Amino acid sequence: MVAITSRRRSLAGQLLFLQLAIIVVVLVAVAAVSLAQSAATFNRVEGRRVAALGEQLAGSPLLRDRLTRPAPRETIAPLVQNALTQSGVTTVTVADDRGRVVSSTNPTLVGEPVLLGDPRVAEGRSWSGELEVNGSRELVAQVPVLGAGEENLGRQLGVVVIGEASPTWSQRLVGASSYLFTYLGIASLLGVLGSWLLARRIKRQTLGLEPREIAGLAEHREALLHGIAEGVVALDPQQRITLVNAVGRRLLDLPEHCLGRSLAELGIAGRLRDVLAGAGPQARDQVVVRRGRVLVMNRMTVDKDGHRLGSVTTLRDRTELARLEQEIGSFRSTTELLRAQTHEFANQLHTISGLIQIGEHDEVVRYVDALSRRRASLDVTVTGRIQDTAVAALLMAKSAVAAERRVELRISDRTGLDRLPPDVSADVATVLGNLVDNAVDAAAGTAGPGVGADDAAWVEVELRRDASSVEIVVRDSGPGVAPELAQEVFTHGFTTKAAQGGERGIGLALTRLVCHRRDGEIAVTNTGDGAMFTARMSVPPVTPDQVPGPAGPLLEEAR
Repeated sequence: MVAITSRRRSLAGQLLFLQLAIIVVVLVAVAAVSLAQSAATFNRVEGRRVAALGEQLAGSPLLRDRLTRPAPRETIAPLVQNALTQSGVTTVTVADDRGRVVSSTNPTLVGEPVLLGDPRVAEGRSWSGELEVNGSRELVAQVPVLGAGEENLGRQLGVVVIGEASPTWSQRLVGASSYLFTYLGIASLLGVLGSWLLARRIKRQTLGLEPREIAGLAEHREALLHGIAEGVVALDPQQRITLVNAVGRRLLDLPEHCLGRSLAELGIAGRLRDVLAGAGPQARDQVVVRRGRVLVMNRMTVDKDGHRLGSVTTLRDRTELARLEQEIGSFRSTTELLRAQTHEFANQLHTISGLIQIGEHDEVVRYVDALSRRRASLDVTVTGRIQDTAVAALLMAKSAVAAERRVELRISDRTGLDRLPPDVSADVATVLGNLVDNAVDAAAGTAGPGVGADDAAWVEVELRRDASSVEIVVRDSGPGVAPELAQEVFTHGFTTKAAQGGERGIGLALTRLVCHRRDGEIAVTNTGDGAMFTARMSVPPVTPDQVPGPAGPLLEEAR
């Protein structure tokens, strides 16, 4: 069974076979057209000639005279033979007025009824066309012989039939053109050579793969692209999209028919275009924010034989992970707060213990009173201007962390914030916490043992609320933000340390997402002392059940 199974032709072989078949069909069509033209030329030229010969012989006075005499066979035969010799036609036949052949170059026709192509020939009409005569096809002209004397004027004396045998198809093919076979041979040679070159070119372009292998690769590619959870985008050297899977199209918000379109046509610009096109410095796990999504992208260039074929970029949606990191950061902040407070309390206890050991009991009382007043002053400052407990608690915690890093956290005199709805309070705390953390990082870089009191590092927070929005302003005494990074710090996910050239994550990018989700905005400017971040968020009006009071749920929670 295996021995008789025919081996499949290769792709190049199939193409060569198909091209040769097409060439054969074209050659047959050319030969058919040539035969048709040859037949049409033969019928037109020879038809005129045999008609003219028939009219010439029918108009001969000698033939008319002999047709009126008895026994015309012997007298007409020389005329028929003479006409055949002079014209070179195939047959010459003469019939009498009864339609019987009286003389013919074909002896088998003598005495037989003449075969008329048209019954009107017997009524004095001429006719020309093809007839089947004794098994052969001839081009025939039939001309009536009309009397000319007084006795026979207008009378039909007989019929003259001139026949020319139609050539066979081989004769017509040879006669069509003396160079036809040469033309067909040259065309066949060029066709075979072109088919062979085309087959080689296609085989080279398909890397020697057969159709089944190409189809298998296409199926595997589709299964691979649509079976992975990451987005995949491929670009050619002209920055046109050549491949993208469903996940990549969803993450980048691309239209369904995006293949073959460039990044500029799709409206992709800024940081995302730089990463996809490889315009900036290449690095792994580059963070890009795209329409509310935090994407981690890795780009690889594709080269073959020294030629750049394009690039392939994978995308991962890190939005949920970023939110988890944000929550973990909150716990980490709480841990840092507890550690800072533990460190502060330990120092204070050591001071109190030392004073007791040396017997300075009055100094212990004054020291404890000073600590209590300072703590009460901070509590009164925060809680007197900020009624929302979550935001106030956050600022108390950030104050302790800032103090440990030799940074003073100030509350602006213009600060005023009422109780917020729980969801708005959480978003405000997120934005405020990220901005304060970045400000403390920036200000801490300017603090040191040799810095004077007037030059101490500080961070100032200002919170304001009107009927429809909350405004958060955070100023610091750090080095500020470079003007060229004023917008990119939010797009790239930089912190304020981006001004010093270091990438720190996606804290500011998440801050911008929260503001946009609340129909707000965030911006950064440089002041004379450092950087100032301003964030605005829209908030809904406070409902009665959110106002603290005897029957309000917030009051119950506070109790």
